[in-house]
Amino acid sequence: MALSQPAAGSSWAAAAPARAGPGPGAGPGAAPTPAAGPGPCWAAVLACLSLACSYVGSLYVWGSPLPRDHPSVIKRRFTSVLVVSGLSPAFVWLWKELTGVKLDTPLPALLGLRLEGLVPATLLPLLLTMILFLGPLIQLSMDCPWRWLDGLRVAFDPRFWVLCLGDVRWLRNQVVAPLTEELVFRACMLPMLVPCTGPGPAVLACPLFFGVAHFHHVIEQLRFRQGSVGSIFMSAAFQFSYTAVFGAYTAFLFLRTGHLAGPVLCHSFCNSMGFPAVGAALEHPRRRALLPCYLLGVLLFLLLLHPLTEPTFFGGTPACAPRPGGSPACS
Repeated sequence: MALSQPAAGSSWAAAAPARAGPGPGAGPGAAPTPAAGPGPCWAAVLACLSLACSYVGSLYVWGSPLPRDHPSVIKRRFTSVLVVSGLSPAFVWLWKELTGVKLDTPLPALLGLRLEGLVPATLLPLLLTMILFLGPLIQLSMDCPWRWLDGLRVAFDPRFWVLCLGDVRWLRNQVVAPLTEELVFRACMLPMLVPCTGPGPAVLACPLFFGVAHFHHVIEQLRFRQGSVGSIFMSAAFQFSYTAVFGAYTAFLFLRTGHLAGPVLCHSFCNSMGFPAVGAALEHPRRRALLPCYLLGVLLFLLLLHPLTEPTFFGGTPACAPRPGGSPACS
């Protein structure tokens, strides 16, 4: 996933300093901007670790003996995780003040909270993700007893959404978790990591915090004996793998669009779909028609990944351009 052209209104226009030489648009006599030194980089890593620990720690401050899906546990965790998420932009501000990194972009825009290009930044990443899930969506339509028209009627029925909003587990999976996790693990971490590593390495590093943060499920599974120790850790390793890959994808979206809305919606959509049931597809009665849809979805996703996330769709011209040395220059 090449990241040579982040969105102009995003944090990379202001936060990612050039490593050597003038940035694009700079005059011939412009002085080179140095890369972020080891001090800001260590501060960024420590801030990201603090954010991850604070987020996970907020889930356990209540000390309830009940499982995580109990409504009272979910409601309490809503309170603590929303508080931590609301305070998370302060980590970015504090990092900026302590390290002296100069940012020309206001903090809300740095975190992907801006109006310019909001509509395409909302719809195009969601469309791209749905293309990736073409196989599972076709499989769902094959197995669903409803007709498409019936499904649309339900989707546009206000009573359906009232029922969803009254279900705390639905709120957790579709609203609170996507919003808070993308805010903390993407919108707040990437502006601190990009000036140190550049966009590409930041996309790979940021999901590690996200993946490790999901290891806390091991604690509860061991506590309630939800399987053998070996199976629990195998499940945790698998979950770390796919959450890290997913985290890299939403970090890529955040970098390319400069918006938080797209990653949040894609996160919510993926939570609703779950991990693709490839095993069930291989044994499906209509697998000869279904399996090509899985393959077609992946191929179309790879072909459209960069065209549908072209930064110019989301406001202004790209802020970064390739240099003779190969590294991006960001103004």
